[in-house]
Amino acid sequence: MAARWWRWCVFAIMAVALLLVFGVPSASAQRKKEMVLSEKVSQLMEWTNKRPVIRMNGDKFRRLVKAPPRNYSVIVMFTALQLHRQCVVCKQADEEFQILANSWRYSSAFTNRIFFAMVDFDEGSDVFQMLNMNSAPTFINFPAKGKPKRGDTYELQVRGFSAEQIARWIADRTDVNIRVIRPPNYAGPLMLGLLLAVIGGLVYLRRSNMEFLFNKTGWAFAALCFVLAMTSGQMWNHIRGPPYAHKNPHTGHVNYIHGSSQAQFVAETHIVLLFNGGVTLGMVLLCEAATSDMDIGKRKTF
Repeated sequence: MAARWWRWCVFAIMAVALLLVFGVPSASAQRKKEMVLSEKVSQLMEWTNKRPVIRMNGDKFRRLVKAPPRNYSVIVMFTALQLHRQCVVCKQADEEFQILANSWRYSSAFTNRIFFAMVDFDEGSDVFQMLNMNSAPTFINFPAKGKPKRGDTYELQVRGFSAEQIARWIADRTDVNIRVIRPPNYAGPLMLGLLLAVIGGLVYLRRSNMEFLFNKTGWAFAALCFVLAMTSGQMWNHIRGPPYAHKNPHTGHVNYIHGSSQAQFVAETHIVLLFNGGVTLGMVLLCEAATSDMDIGKRKTF
């Protein structure tokens, strides 16, 4: 009986020892984890103070974004900005991303709960391979806990890449609200002033003959140009700011027509504009041929 009781005591002591060694983290391990996390945050804050968007290669990405411990979110833009990649949309998306990061850096929303980073294909191709990524630009939120979920990948084709739209997505994923502050742009007022000056000059020069203001053909042509511009998607270009075309960085193939029905390139709007203009011109010529008194040969040509 005493031997059995002794064996149970030995087993209990061994179980407690194993639990202490493997099951309960020691104070030194916890302190080491806190030190590593503090070093990461300090390093990211130091880089952010120099440049709001941190450029990362494969080593920095694995150490600061993928590897634990981490109590902060990282918004990463995967892009291809080198000239030989000829990615026009990457440059435009980078400009919007820089505006957003600067707005966050110099506002009251600045916090160490979130950081902005960028991985260029030519500087971190191993990261693209690790994430099975074959397109750029792409925005992904790496949350403070766990792996990115489906909603952590920004829907670029649906929302566009304006800084305001990305800020709304970040607020949904991280609860960090960023008010976008854009640098002043004087191109619009200058062009409007120039246009008004030209119109005013023409009116002044023709002040003795204002019959051109009552020219129905001129007003009809202006209205037709407006309709063709709107139906071809020029307002879409103004709102979304898409690239003229897209060149695949891997194959070099250039696409002038977007593969999705929810987006389009500038070249695609120009193609639609030419088609609509051709159809309109054809209808005008048919009406002219049917109602004019010209000879039968010209009417057939029309």
